[in-house]
Amino acid sequence: MKNKLAVVALGGNALLRGSQKGTVEEQTQNTIDTLENLIFLVKEGYDVIIAHGNGPQVGNILMRNDAGEQLYNIPQMPLDIDVADSQGGIGYMIERNLRNVLKQNGIEKDVVTLVTQVVVDKNDPAFADPLKRVGKIYTKAQADELRADKGWIFKEEVKTEGGWRRVVPSPKPIRVLNEKVIENLARQGNIVITVGGGGIPVSEDENGNLCPVEAVIDKDLASALIGARIKADEFYILTDVSFVYRDFRGPNEKKLEFLNHADTMKYMEDGTFAEGSMAPKIRACLSFIENGGGKSVITEATKLVDKSYGTKITMEYDKNDVEHNF
Repeated sequence: MKNKLAVVALGGNALLRGSQKGTVEEQTQNTIDTLENLIFLVKEGYDVIIAHGNGPQVGNILMRNDAGEQLYNIPQMPLDIDVADSQGGIGYMIERNLRNVLKQNGIEKDVVTLVTQVVVDKNDPAFADPLKRVGKIYTKAQADELRADKGWIFKEEVKTEGGWRRVVPSPKPIRVLNEKVIENLARQGNIVITVGGGGIPVSEDENGNLCPVEAVIDKDLASALIGARIKADEFYILTDVSFVYRDFRGPNEKKLEFLNHADTMKYMEDGTFAEGSMAPKIRACLSFIENGGGKSVITEATKLVDKSYGTKITMEYDKNDVEHNF
Protein backbone atom coordinates (compact mmCIF):
# COMPACT_ATOMS: atom_id res chain seq x y z
CA MET A 1 0.00 0.00 0.00
CA LYS A 2 1.54 3.29 -1.08
CA ASN A 3 1.91 6.25 1.27
CA LYS A 4 -0.45 9.19 1.13
CA LEU A 5 0.94 12.08 -0.89
CA ALA A 6 0.60 15.68 0.31
CA VAL A 7 1.41 18.86 -1.61
CA VAL A 8 2.27 21.76 0.71
CA ALA A 9 2.35 25.30 -0.71
CA LEU A 10 4.34 27.78 1.37
CA GLY A 11 3.40 31.41 0.89
CA GLY A 12 6.18 33.83 0.00
CA ASN A 13 5.20 35.63 3.20
CA ALA A 14 5.82 32.44 5.21
CA LEU A 15 9.49 32.94 4.33
CA LEU A 16 9.65 36.74 4.36
CA ARG A 17 7.23 38.62 6.62
CA GLY A 18 5.80 41.96 5.54
CA SER A 19 7.37 43.91 8.41
CA GLN A 20 10.88 42.54 7.80
CA LYS A 21 13.77 43.91 5.74
CA GLY A 22 14.38 40.62 3.97
CA THR A 23 17.84 39.72 5.29
CA VAL A 24 19.00 36.15 4.75
CA GLU A 25 18.98 35.68 8.55
CA GLU A 26 15.29 36.65 8.73
CA GLN A 27 14.31 34.43 5.83
CA THR A 28 16.34 31.50 7.16
CA GLN A 29 14.68 31.66 10.58
CA ASN A 30 11.22 31.95 9.03
CA THR A 31 11.98 28.95 6.82
CA ILE A 32 13.11 26.85 9.80
CA ASP A 33 10.01 27.82 11.82
CA THR A 34 7.75 26.79 8.95
CA LEU A 35 9.57 23.52 8.21
CA GLU A 36 9.51 22.43 11.85
CA ASN A 37 5.72 22.48 11.64
CA LEU A 38 5.75 20.43 8.46
CA ILE A 39 7.80 17.53 9.80
CA PHE A 40 4.77 15.84 11.37
CA LEU A 41 3.54 14.90 7.87
CA VAL A 42 6.78 13.02 7.27
CA LYS A 43 6.51 11.34 10.68
CA GLU A 44 2.96 10.27 9.84
CA GLY A 45 4.25 8.51 6.72
CA TYR A 46 3.26 10.98 4.03
CA ASP A 47 5.25 11.47 0.86
CA VAL A 48 5.66 15.24 0.55
CA ILE A 49 5.98 17.77 -2.24
CA ILE A 50 6.75 21.37 -1.26
CA ALA A 51 5.92 24.40 -3.38
CA HIS A 52 6.56 28.01 -2.42
CA GLY A 53 5.65 31.55 -3.34
CA ASN A 54 8.07 34.29 -4.33
CA GLY A 55 6.01 37.50 -4.27
CA PRO A 56 8.22 39.46 -1.86
CA GLN A 57 11.46 37.97 -3.18
CA VAL A 58 10.86 38.41 -6.91
CA GLY A 59 9.76 41.97 -6.22
CA ASN A 60 13.10 42.59 -4.53
CA ILE A 61 14.92 41.04 -7.49
CA LEU A 62 13.08 43.39 -9.84
CA MET A 63 14.18 46.36 -7.72
CA ARG A 64 17.79 45.13 -7.70
CA ASN A 65 17.61 44.84 -11.49
CA ASP A 66 16.45 48.43 -11.72
CA ALA A 67 19.12 49.70 -9.31
CA GLY A 68 21.85 47.75 -11.12
CA GLU A 69 20.90 49.30 -14.44
CA GLN A 70 20.78 52.82 -13.03
CA LEU A 71 24.00 52.61 -10.99
CA TYR A 72 26.19 50.27 -13.02
CA ASN A 73 24.56 50.00 -16.46
CA ILE A 74 23.90 46.26 -15.93
CA PRO A 75 21.20 45.11 -18.38
CA GLN A 76 17.95 44.20 -16.66
CA MET A 77 16.89 40.55 -16.86
CA PRO A 78 13.33 39.65 -17.95
CA LEU A 79 10.75 38.48 -15.43
CA ASP A 80 11.00 34.77 -16.33
CA ILE A 81 14.72 34.84 -15.44
CA ASP A 82 13.90 36.67 -12.20
CA VAL A 83 11.40 33.94 -11.31
CA ALA A 84 14.07 31.31 -12.05
CA ASP A 85 16.53 33.18 -9.81
CA SER A 86 14.03 33.27 -6.96
CA GLN A 87 13.16 29.61 -7.50
CA GLY A 88 16.79 28.54 -7.16
CA GLY A 89 17.56 30.78 -4.18
CA ILE A 90 14.43 29.98 -2.17
CA GLY A 91 14.60 26.29 -3.11
CA TYR A 92 18.18 26.11 -1.85
CA MET A 93 17.19 27.82 1.41
CA ILE A 94 14.29 25.40 1.97
CA GLU A 95 16.33 22.33 1.03
CA ARG A 96 19.33 23.14 3.20
CA ASN A 97 17.25 23.94 6.26
CA LEU A 98 14.91 20.99 5.70
CA ARG A 99 17.88 18.62 5.61
CA ASN A 100 18.97 20.02 9.00
CA VAL A 101 15.47 19.76 10.48
CA LEU A 102 15.15 16.15 9.25
CA LYS A 103 18.54 15.33 10.80
CA GLN A 104 17.49 16.85 14.13
CA ASN A 105 14.39 14.64 14.08
CA GLY A 106 16.35 11.50 13.25
CA ILE A 107 14.79 11.16 9.79
CA GLU A 108 16.83 10.00 6.80
CA LYS A 109 15.37 11.33 3.58
CA ASP A 110 16.71 12.87 0.42
CA VAL A 111 15.49 16.33 -0.55
CA VAL A 112 15.67 17.57 -4.13
CA THR A 113 14.93 21.02 -5.57
CA LEU A 114 13.74 21.16 -9.17
CA VAL A 115 13.91 24.33 -11.24
CA THR A 116 10.49 23.91 -12.84
CA GLN A 117 8.94 25.44 -15.95
CA VAL A 118 5.16 25.80 -16.23
CA VAL A 119 3.34 26.27 -19.54
CA VAL A 120 0.85 29.14 -19.87
CA ASP A 121 -1.21 30.52 -22.76
CA LYS A 122 0.53 33.55 -24.31
CA ASN A 123 -2.97 34.94 -25.07
CA ASP A 124 -4.20 34.58 -21.49
CA PRO A 125 -6.40 37.62 -20.59
CA ALA A 126 -4.26 38.13 -17.47
CA PHE A 127 -1.69 39.93 -19.61
CA ALA A 128 -4.20 42.73 -20.17
CA ASP A 129 -5.11 42.97 -16.47
CA PRO A 130 -2.08 42.51 -14.15
CA LEU A 131 -3.16 41.38 -10.68
CA LYS A 132 -0.24 39.52 -9.08
CA ARG A 133 1.25 41.56 -6.24
CA VAL A 134 5.04 41.49 -5.97
CA GLY A 135 7.60 43.30 -3.88
CA LYS A 136 7.24 45.56 -0.88
CA ILE A 137 4.30 47.66 0.25
CA TYR A 138 4.46 51.38 -0.61
CA THR A 139 2.47 54.41 0.43
CA LYS A 140 0.19 55.98 -2.17
CA ALA A 141 2.68 58.83 -2.70
CA GLN A 142 5.59 56.41 -3.23
CA ALA A 143 3.53 54.29 -5.62
CA ASP A 144 2.51 57.35 -7.65
CA GLU A 145 6.15 58.43 -7.95
CA LEU A 146 7.29 54.97 -9.10
CA ARG A 147 4.38 54.78 -11.54
CA ALA A 148 5.45 58.06 -13.07
CA ASP A 149 9.19 57.26 -13.08
CA LYS A 150 9.18 53.62 -14.15
CA GLY A 151 5.74 52.92 -15.61
CA TRP A 152 5.05 50.27 -12.97
CA ILE A 153 1.43 49.30 -12.33
CA PHE A 154 0.15 49.39 -8.74
CA LYS A 155 -2.95 48.17 -6.92
CA GLU A 156 -4.09 48.81 -3.38
CA GLU A 157 -2.93 46.19 -0.87
CA VAL A 158 -5.91 44.42 0.69
CA LYS A 159 -4.23 43.46 3.95
CA THR A 160 -2.61 46.83 4.75
CA GLU A 161 -4.73 49.95 4.91
CA GLY A 162 -3.25 52.69 2.74
CA GLY A 163 -0.67 50.31 1.24
CA TRP A 164 0.06 49.80 -2.46
CA ARG A 165 2.00 47.05 -4.27
CA ARG A 166 3.31 46.57 -7.77
CA VAL A 167 1.31 44.13 -9.88
CA VAL A 168 2.40 41.95 -12.83
CA PRO A 169 0.47 39.55 -15.11
CA SER A 170 -0.45 36.18 -13.60
CA PRO A 171 -1.64 33.77 -16.32
CA LYS A 172 -3.30 30.46 -15.50
CA PRO A 173 -0.95 27.45 -15.38
CA ILE A 174 -1.77 24.84 -18.02
CA ARG A 175 0.91 22.17 -17.66
CA VAL A 176 3.86 21.49 -15.38
CA LEU A 177 6.93 20.21 -17.23
CA ASN A 178 8.54 17.06 -15.79
CA GLU A 179 5.40 16.11 -13.83
CA LYS A 180 6.23 12.40 -14.12
CA VAL A 181 9.72 13.04 -12.74
CA ILE A 182 8.19 14.97 -9.83
CA GLU A 183 5.71 12.17 -9.11
CA ASN A 184 8.30 9.39 -9.36
CA LEU A 185 10.74 11.16 -7.04
CA ALA A 186 8.02 11.81 -4.45
CA ARG A 187 6.57 8.29 -4.62
CA GLN A 188 10.08 6.92 -4.04
CA GLY A 189 10.12 8.74 -0.69
CA ASN A 190 12.12 11.82 -1.63
CA ILE A 191 10.87 15.24 -0.56
CA VAL A 192 10.54 17.30 -3.75
CA ILE A 193 10.61 21.12 -3.88
CA THR A 194 8.99 22.22 -7.13
CA VAL A 195 6.91 24.88 -8.96
CA GLY A 196 8.63 27.53 -6.85
CA GLY A 197 7.04 30.94 -7.30
CA GLY A 198 4.36 29.24 -9.40
CA GLY A 199 6.97 27.94 -11.81
CA ILE A 200 8.97 29.70 -14.52
CA PRO A 201 6.35 30.82 -17.08
CA VAL A 202 6.83 29.60 -20.65
CA SER A 203 4.55 29.25 -23.65
CA GLU A 204 4.64 27.01 -26.71
CA ASP A 205 4.90 28.40 -30.24
CA GLU A 206 3.31 26.86 -33.36
CA ASN A 207 6.23 24.41 -33.60
CA GLY A 208 5.99 23.32 -29.98
CA ASN A 209 9.13 25.20 -28.95
CA LEU A 210 9.21 26.76 -25.47
CA CYS A 211 9.28 30.56 -25.31
CA PRO A 212 9.91 32.82 -22.29
CA VAL A 213 6.95 34.69 -20.79
CA GLU A 214 7.14 37.77 -18.54
CA ALA A 215 4.76 36.94 -15.71
CA VAL A 216 4.49 35.45 -12.23
CA ILE A 217 2.16 32.44 -12.00
CA ASP A 218 0.05 32.02 -8.88
CA LYS A 219 1.89 29.41 -6.82
CA ASP A 220 -1.33 28.02 -5.31
CA LEU A 221 -2.86 27.33 -8.73
CA ALA A 222 0.39 25.75 -9.94
CA SER A 223 0.62 23.64 -6.77
CA ALA A 224 -3.00 22.51 -7.12
CA LEU A 225 -2.36 21.64 -10.76
CA ILE A 226 0.65 19.42 -10.07
CA GLY A 227 -1.14 17.91 -7.05
CA ALA A 228 -4.17 16.92 -9.11
CA ARG A 229 -2.09 15.70 -12.06
CA ILE A 230 -0.06 13.30 -9.92
CA LYS A 231 -3.12 12.27 -7.85
CA ALA A 232 -2.00 13.66 -4.50
CA ASP A 233 -4.35 12.96 -1.59
CA GLU A 234 -4.15 16.27 0.26
CA PHE A 235 -3.29 19.87 -0.60
CA TYR A 236 -2.17 22.39 2.04
CA ILE A 237 -1.84 26.14 1.56
CA LEU A 238 0.19 27.71 4.39
CA THR A 239 -0.44 31.41 4.82
CA ASP A 240 -0.60 34.06 7.56
CA VAL A 241 -4.14 33.32 8.85
CA SER A 242 -5.38 30.24 10.71
CA PHE A 243 -8.77 30.08 8.97
CA VAL A 244 -10.67 31.43 6.00
CA TYR A 245 -13.21 34.01 7.18
CA ARG A 246 -16.50 35.37 5.97
CA ASP A 247 -16.60 39.20 6.17
CA PHE A 248 -12.89 39.22 7.09
CA ARG A 249 -12.13 42.06 9.53
CA GLY A 250 -15.73 43.26 9.18
CA PRO A 251 -18.50 43.57 11.78
CA ASN A 252 -19.89 40.09 10.93
CA GLU A 253 -16.57 38.24 10.72
CA LYS A 254 -16.97 34.47 11.06
CA LYS A 255 -14.42 31.73 10.60
CA LEU A 256 -15.25 29.01 8.09
CA GLU A 257 -13.82 25.76 9.43
CA PHE A 258 -15.42 23.34 6.97
CA LEU A 259 -16.57 23.98 3.40
CA ASN A 260 -17.93 21.69 0.72
CA HIS A 261 -17.71 22.44 -2.98
CA ALA A 262 -21.23 23.84 -3.33
CA ASP A 263 -20.94 26.25 -0.40
CA THR A 264 -17.48 27.38 -1.46
CA MET A 265 -18.79 28.16 -4.94
CA LYS A 266 -21.66 30.13 -3.39
CA TYR A 267 -19.22 32.26 -1.37
CA MET A 268 -17.05 32.82 -4.44
CA GLU A 269 -20.04 33.97 -6.48
CA ASP A 270 -21.14 36.29 -3.65
CA GLY A 271 -17.72 37.97 -3.62
CA THR A 272 -17.01 36.84 -0.03
CA PHE A 273 -13.30 36.33 -0.71
CA ALA A 274 -11.10 39.25 -1.80
CA GLU A 275 -9.24 39.16 -5.10
CA GLY A 276 -5.51 39.53 -4.60
CA SER A 277 -5.86 37.86 -1.21
CA MET A 278 -8.00 34.80 -0.39
CA ALA A 279 -9.91 34.31 -3.67
CA PRO A 280 -6.94 32.83 -5.63
CA LYS A 281 -6.26 30.41 -2.77
CA ILE A 282 -9.89 29.28 -2.76
CA ARG A 283 -9.78 28.76 -6.54
CA ALA A 284 -6.68 26.60 -6.14
CA CYS A 285 -8.38 24.49 -3.47
CA LEU A 286 -11.46 24.07 -5.68
CA SER A 287 -9.29 23.12 -8.65
CA PHE A 288 -7.54 20.44 -6.58
CA ILE A 289 -10.73 18.73 -5.34
CA GLU A 290 -12.53 19.13 -8.68
CA ASN A 291 -9.73 17.21 -10.39
CA GLY A 292 -9.65 14.27 -8.02
CA GLY A 293 -7.85 15.54 -4.90
CA GLY A 294 -9.30 14.42 -1.59
CA LYS A 295 -8.98 17.47 0.64
CA SER A 296 -7.64 21.02 0.54
CA VAL A 297 -6.63 22.88 3.71
CA ILE A 298 -5.81 26.58 4.20
CA THR A 299 -4.07 27.30 7.49
CA GLU A 300 -1.40 29.38 9.19
CA ALA A 301 2.17 28.25 8.60
CA THR A 302 2.90 27.44 12.27
CA LYS A 303 -0.48 25.70 12.85
CA LEU A 304 -0.17 22.85 10.34
CA VAL A 305 0.56 20.28 13.04
CA ASP A 306 -2.60 21.24 14.99
CA LYS A 307 -5.56 19.84 13.06
CA SER A 308 -8.02 21.95 15.05
CA TYR A 309 -6.82 24.89 12.94
CA GLY A 310 -7.36 25.44 9.24
CA THR A 311 -10.26 25.61 6.81
CA LYS A 312 -10.89 22.21 5.21
CA ILE A 313 -12.45 22.14 1.73
CA THR A 314 -13.83 18.87 0.33
CA MET A 315 -16.34 17.95 -2.38
CA GLU A 316 -18.90 16.93 0.26
CA TYR A 317 -19.18 17.51 4.00
CA ASP A 318 -17.99 14.69 6.21
CA LYS A 319 -20.56 13.44 8.71
CA ASN A 320 -18.37 14.87 11.51
CA ASP A 321 -18.32 18.36 9.98
CA VAL A 322 -21.29 19.49 12.01
CA GLU A 323 -20.87 23.25 11.44
CA HIS A 324 -21.63 24.34 7.88
CA ASN A 325 -20.81 28.00 8.49
CA PHE A 326 -24.25 29.51 7.91
